[in-house]
Amino acid sequence: MTTDQQVAPDPRHEARRPRPADDLTVIVPAYDEAASIADTVRSILGQTTPPARVVVVDDGSTDDTGDLARAAGAEVIRNHVGTGSKAGAQNVALADVTTTYAMAIDADTTLAPDALELLMAPLEADESVVAACGFVVPRHVSSVWERGRYVEYLLSFTFYKPTQDYFGTPLISSGCFSAYRTEALQAAGGWSERTRAEDMDLTWTFYQAGHRVRFVPEAVCYPIEPHDLDFMATQLKRWSHGFVQNVALHWRGVLRLPFLRTVVGVAMFDAVVASLVYLLVLPLLAVLVSPWVLLAYVVDVPAVLVPVLVAARRRREVGRALLSVPCFLVLRVVNGLYMLEALVTEVVLRRPLLVYEKGH
Repeated sequence: MTTDQQVAPDPRHEARRPRPADDLTVIVPAYDEAASIADTVRSILGQTTPPARVVVVDDGSTDDTGDLARAAGAEVIRNHVGTGSKAGAQNVALADVTTTYAMAIDADTTLAPDALELLMAPLEADESVVAACGFVVPRHVSSVWERGRYVEYLLSFTFYKPTQDYFGTPLISSGCFSAYRTEALQAAGGWSERTRAEDMDLTWTFYQAGHRVRFVPEAVCYPIEPHDLDFMATQLKRWSHGFVQNVALHWRGVLRLPFLRTVVGVAMFDAVVASLVYLLVLPLLAVLVSPWVLLAYVVDVPAVLVPVLVAARRRREVGRALLSVPCFLVLRVVNGLYMLEALVTEVVLRRPLLVYEKGH
């Protein structure tokens, strides 16, 4: 394993004179995040537009998360019993939000210096926009899993997300870093606990209510991604089950929204057909027909490389991107395994994932 590397902030970000965002409350749900919570709080308070409030919900932590958050400058709500989920923790704070805007940031996520200012721009400019999400880049890129996620994010946030935003329908306002119009968020009931992907559930609920969501690629955040297979497995299980649960919950409403219907349909095709091809059809054909069939695993690599290298070049990280592409191919196979597991468990066996399991 190589020495851990921290992803440098985008060089386009320049220091500006701070000016407060007086009408914004930032909510940070946290459970046993002593290792990262202080960095997250300092990152928020050090913005070019610091928020009126930073509220950390210490959701039953067994470490000194709350004390470290307070020492870093945040307000802390101690929920000694614990809600057992990220959505539940966020809703504890939402009940006390009186500002026009609310923002949710994960307790392991730091921000580029102007990320908050940039993310708020579409909300302040257009009242029909009720949510906005930013560009996500892993903070550390060292292990196979971190490198795989690094390429996955560069691909998603450089190609898929901008395309979705062009048509007015980002598939999801990412839970690690999103801003909301508080009135619309409260009208939707806050973050629902009925699925394991509360951010996707909320985004699709907004669309069905006739609201708009925007993607702001200039607003960059840096979460800590799973560094080993155990953490990655927990996260992928939650994400896969959450996606299947949201399709089952929202499919009637999604069918009435043309572009969202297309995006979800493509995602379902990829989840079912692509996963089956990768995990079953290609190995079978390699045995029955020819080993050369296995080249299909890398046939789309050039299509992946183009947007990834475009994003990496902007960040001056081309070498890192090239070294990480093989790790992305590994992660893609594991992604397929967990998606098929979620489909079988949720749809065929009727055993939904009900417990929120924290990855990282």
